[in-house]
Amino acid sequence: MPSNTGHTVKAFDEELGQLRALISEMGGLAEQAINQAMQALTRRDNDAAMRVVENDHRIDALEMEVERLAVRLIALRAPMADDLREVVAAMKIAGVVERIGDYAKNIAKRVPQFAEAKDIGPLAILPEMGKMASEMVRTALDAFAARSPEQAQAVVARDTALDTFYNSVFRALLTYMMENPHNITPCAHLLFMAKNLERVGDHATNIGEMVYFAATGAHLAERVRGGDLDD
Repeated sequence: MPSNTGHTVKAFDEELGQLRALISEMGGLAEQAINQAMQALTRRDNDAAMRVVENDHRIDALEMEVERLAVRLIALRAPMADDLREVVAAMKIAGVVERIGDYAKNIAKRVPQFAEAKDIGPLAILPEMGKMASEMVRTALDAFAARSPEQAQAVVARDTALDTFYNSVFRALLTYMMENPHNITPCAHLLFMAKNLERVGDHATNIGEMVYFAATGAHLAERVRGGDLDD
């Protein structure tokens, strides 16, 4: 009997490790998609943008694999307490990361709109916003891998800075649109891109909150929203 129990515990630990690895792979792909979409925008590289769109199916496939493994773990291993919270968090996080991948895909889809557009000032600072958002995703997924409530809190704390960045971009783009009607179409596309990045930050923050609960069993205090100008 002790041998069987030890085998069961070892098998569960291995499957939990596999679940963490799948989440890590998903997060890496989502972070890469954001960065590549921003590079495609900066270079006005339509081919690179389309590769981001085409590669999104890999994130979708991993989400389904996480869901299957998580359901199997719950059904066969009946985890309790900390382990159950981690398995449930992994399943929820996979859905959030899949959505982050969709935002990167949505950004990439708009890149062809800038093939003939003139230079627009705020376009140059949008990649910095993208960098901030992708770093939040990376930190959130690192927090999950390490079961670190401190890293999870750090992600939540950064969301306000990203909201502030978005509001600055929003105002700058409105100014460009009012100054020249020819700027309206490209600026509108940049607004949608910036909003997608702001949502990436929101989802990274959601992951941070899930990680904190999985690691501690307690919920973070209700966060104060940044007051998006277009909400």
